[in-house]
This record gives sequence, C-alpha cells and structure tokens, in this order.
Amino acid sequence: MKMSIGYYPKKFSLNGRTAFVIGGSGLIGIEISKALASAGARTIILDIDKQNFVKLAGEFDNVYFQHLDAADIEKCEEQFNNVIIRYNCPNVFINCSYPRTKDWGSNSFRDVTLKSFRKNVDIHMNSYAWLARLAAEAMVKEGNGGSIIQLSSIYGIVGQDLSVYKDTNMHENMTYAAIKGGIANLTRQMASYYGQFNIRVNTVCPGGLEGHVAGKNNTQDQQFVKNYSSKVPLKRLGKAEEVASVALFLASDAASYVTGATVMVDGGWTAI
Repeated sequence: MKMSIGYYPKKFSLNGRTAFVIGGSGLIGIEISKALASAGARTIILDIDKQNFVKLAGEFDNVYFQHLDAADIEKCEEQFNNVIIRYNCPNVFINCSYPRTKDWGSNSFRDVTLKSFRKNVDIHMNSYAWLARLAAEAMVKEGNGGSIIQLSSIYGIVGQDLSVYKDTNMHENMTYAAIKGGIANLTRQMASYYGQFNIRVNTVCPGGLEGHVAGKNNTQDQQFVKNYSSKVPLKRLGKAEEVASVALFLASDAASYVTGATVMVDGGWTAI
C-alpha cells in the first residue's frame, strides 16, 4: 500500500483540537504552549501570570489566556469548569504548573516544617491530581477520548544525587521528591482506569533545565551546572523546548498507543 509523503507529519498535527495548558506561562509551559499552537491546536493557557502569554499572542492567533490559580484548589475547580464552558472540553490537557509556598527553599529534610510540607503537597500534588481528574471526567462526558500529560521530574523516579550540590548553596528537597513521585504514579493509575474511554495519560519527567531557579529570576549557580552536567551522559542541562517536543508527541496521534508511560527527558541521567 502506498502512503502519501505527508502521512507521518499529519500524525503530529493538532488541527481542530483544543489544548489546555496549566502553568502555560512558566519556563516549560510557555514552550509547550508554543509547540501545541505551532501544531494547530487552539491553545488555552491557564495561569496566574499573563506576561509570557502576551509575547506568545503576538506570534500566534490561536493562543488564549484564562486566569487560574492551581494553588487554590477550591476556586480552581470552578475556574476550570468555566473555561470548559467557554472553550469546550479539551482534547489535550497538560499540567506543568509549579505551585509552591514562599518557604519552598527551606524544604530540606533538616529544615522543613510539617506545615510547609503539608501545604506544598496540597497545592502541588493534590492540585495536579484533582485537575487531571476534572479533565478526564470532562473527556469521558464528551466521549471523544483525549490526551492528558502530567509533569513530574527525574526526582519523582530516583533519589536526588547530593553530590551535584557540592560547593553551592543548594540542597535536596524532601517535599519535591514526595510530590513528583506521587504525580508519576497517579498517571499510571489514571491510565489504567481511563483507557476504557480512549483517554491516554502519560508523564513527562525532565531532568535539570537551563533557565531561572524556581521562585527566583536568577539562573542556576554555575558550580551546580558544572556538577550536574558532569553526571549527565549528554554532558549538559536540557532546554525547555526539548521537553515541549516530547509533550507534543504525546498529545498527538503519533502516540496513539502510548499510555501510562513515564517518559524521561533527562539527557540519560536515569540510565546510569
């Protein structure tokens, strides 16, 4: 059987589809939003920060912004339902938000408080779980299947390598590992249940990326970059657009038989 040259490129097309991106204005989120819009999806950025969206809207006429604060779980459910009323049920739902408390930097085993640990688990892992469920149930009701993609981390799969923090003022984070590990296994559980509705649920796990430090405007400590890069088979940090391209694959028909997967985008970090 002869195939047209455009057969496989068409599998990556999202023309006629609607994508919701929670945290779509962040470091990874803005690149994912750009990738989805480039593939033709009507892309709805759901975030509290509109600054990066304004730049993106100048490039694409199929990108929209709706305010949603994932850290406020009670209110965000109502906000999410209102977005569905306005834009209809999403075909693609991606959560790359990073809600955290102001004392996030003190969540090491030595310094973390019970209050901070519980609050961060609530606003991050629990918001991921609840929003993913809301998206999945909306897709079930709509009856057209869909793709749900969650953002975890290498440190949701393996323990933190403490040697990368040598000669820096950085340290491990107890809460981060607990949250990201929970998100990764939630994906597997959702894939098991929602597969019967033709809803695919996958996790993307980035390694260390170039860019600002979470909650700060400055970039990573150069000693940390050196330490981290020496441990990676590809010998460098990743880029947000490299995560976005994997998200685009999982969102598209090119990944039509992929669900419950944990896709590592880590330069080989977890391979050794």
